[in-house]
Amino acid sequence: MLNLKILTKFVIILLTIQVSFAQLGFSHEIGIITGPVAFKSDYGLRNEFETNAGNSGFGIGLVHYINFAYQADCNCYTTDNYFNDHFKLRTEISYNTTKLEHFGEYVEPDRTGRGAQQLRGQKGEANNFDIGMQIEYFPLSIRSFQAFAYKFAPFVSLGAHYVSYNPEVSSTFTGPGNTYYDPWYVTPDSTPIDVSGGSTWSVVSSIGARYKLSTSADLMIDLRGQYYFNDYIDGLNHELKYNKYNDWMVWLNFGYIYYLD
Repeated sequence: MLNLKILTKFVIILLTIQVSFAQLGFSHEIGIITGPVAFKSDYGLRNEFETNAGNSGFGIGLVHYINFAYQADCNCYTTDNYFNDHFKLRTEISYNTTKLEHFGEYVEPDRTGRGAQQLRGQKGEANNFDIGMQIEYFPLSIRSFQAFAYKFAPFVSLGAHYVSYNPEVSSTFTGPGNTYYDPWYVTPDSTPIDVSGGSTWSVVSSIGARYKLSTSADLMIDLRGQYYFNDYIDGLNHELKYNKYNDWMVWLNFGYIYYLD
């Protein structure tokens, strides 16, 4: 479940940072992002194409930028230094959801054993709410991009997100014993399935580009990788050698960015 106390503190910290920069007169941008998500979890075999293509969903979010290259209070460019001309600070609130099931050789139709039936019968869903911040680096001049010196502005980013996760797991298997795959329960105390939800941190990195539409609007494409510091994001943590790492995802998002100042 969402830890409201931690989330509240984190929101206050973000707002404090934003207000501090706003008082310095830097300009602001807002936007919306959305696109397909490929979720890498304990469902399926991690390195198989079927898993990567089948366990996909979508995400949507709101973004806010501090643009250090432009001074809103004087309608002018800021002091010409490298940081102001090549970095932006991005704050984001987003949500992503992915339907999950097992893919790969262990669930092929010709496999009729108990284990294959258990895996085929299991379905899940990952649901994640994110709030966090990234620093974006633009190799080309932000001032020149805003002045239409070129249409495309590539960037890379790195940051951290606080994540509230709320997974779902179900099964249609009706045989005797465990409903879910027997080898997961390696000890009496094993807890391979936990759908109680919770919160964790994640590291986020992306590569993308902006396309200049007008003096006040850009289009954006952004390919993100996000690694969670928890393995129950999908509700599973069976720690088998096939999928023993924490959950992570890849998100290709498309966005529209509007310059407020």
